[in-house]
Amino acid sequence: QVQLVESGGGSVQAGGSLRLSCAFYGYSYSSYCIGWFRQAPGKEREGVAVGNTGGGNTYYTDSVKGRFTISQDSAKNTVYLQMNSLKPEDTAQYYCAATFRPFNGYCHTRLQYRFWGQGTQVTVSS
Repeated sequence: QVQLVESGGGSVQAGGSLRLSCAFYGYSYSSYCIGWFRQAPGKEREGVAVGNTGGGNTYYTDSVKGRFTISQDSAKNTVYLQMNSLKPEDTAQYYCAATFRPFNGYCHTRLQYRFWGQGTQVTVSS
């Protein structure tokens, strides 16, 4: 079983930065795709960024490219989402999610993510 624990959310003004952390508890950390998703009130859940814990590809949705960076510390089994130049439209509940890396080794947001964290709120004011 895998457990994901997010931290690092908060409130910032537009243009500010936040770093979210996702601590992975379980086995075979290097065998997963771990992604960040967000959901704003009244909107569908959106995949933001995904990383490959085995050191492969990363994926970003267009709206965050150049502003958000997904990274990992394998020694700590932790995935980070550095969010810079935040905008009010980035306001949402952010979730960390994980799934086994597919055979082709490519991680993206359209995979069926099996494990989810509890979420952390990010609020960006104008």
